[in-house]
Amino acid sequence: MFRPVVAVLLLGWAVSAPGAERKVDPTFLHRYLPEVAEKPSDVSSPTAHYRPLFGAGDSETSIARGVARYGELTVDPGGASATVNYPAEEQIYFVLEGEGKVHYGSEEHAVRQNDFMYFPPEIAHNLANSSSRPCRVMVMGYKIPRGTQVTPPAKLLIANLDEVKKQVVGGHPPSTLYQLMMGDVHSTRDRLAAGHVLTSLFVMEFAPGGTNFPHHHDREEEIYFVLNGQGDMVAGGGMDGIEGRHPAKAGDAYFIRLNCTVGFYNREDPSVPKAHILAIRSRYPFPRHEE
Repeated sequence: MFRPVVAVLLLGWAVSAPGAERKVDPTFLHRYLPEVAEKPSDVSSPTAHYRPLFGAGDSETSIARGVARYGELTVDPGGASATVNYPAEEQIYFVLEGEGKVHYGSEEHAVRQNDFMYFPPEIAHNLANSSSRPCRVMVMGYKIPRGTQVTPPAKLLIANLDEVKKQVVGGHPPSTLYQLMMGDVHSTRDRLAAGHVLTSLFVMEFAPGGTNFPHHHDREEEIYFVLNGQGDMVAGGGMDGIEGRHPAKAGDAYFIRLNCTVGFYNREDPSVPKAHILAIRSRYPFPRHEE
């Protein structure tokens, strides 16, 4: 007399079993730039090529909630990217290599390696390259929450990394020096105060054996991009916060979700050059009533 009950239970298990196999969202994403294929994008043209790392064009756009796009734009010699204008997205460019000219509205500005600049919503912009070698820039775009009041700067906000002093930041060991490039509109410590969702753009320089200590952010998403050097990236994992260590080298990029452990350990060999990481933090776009 118990067989019907058993049959029902077995049927319920059979129905629910596939649900147990559903994909679990990762706490971080890893991409290696040399292995990322070029894909058409808003900035693409016959002479401008975009490789998406996170956000638009990537396979897991739902993981990076506040990131509209993060990837490498390469403009060929004599070429130009398409002009873009986003009503609800702020963008930051960082010139990795080469030189060119950026159009900001009706203005034109020469740019070179290590320049970084801010594009607010609703300002048309593009990148042209009149030099004899490719111009590579990291494009970083962030979604502006509805209702955010943005007053576009009359002039392009632009500076060069070489102008930014290296310093120790409180709460982090002296083995890592920071160059604080860009912060939000209220920043008084960064070279440029510009962001609305962006909270901090900076470069970290790690001495041999240096670290910034594993840590996490409960209200900010973060992306690390290894410019040069090699070491161990900390991304998630471990009760002690340091078990999730992954060998990292130039071209590795990590997107870190809220509350996911992040950090970096440079190689201890003194003969290994200092490692440099381009990092950017952005406020998760919470509804305004939660701010």
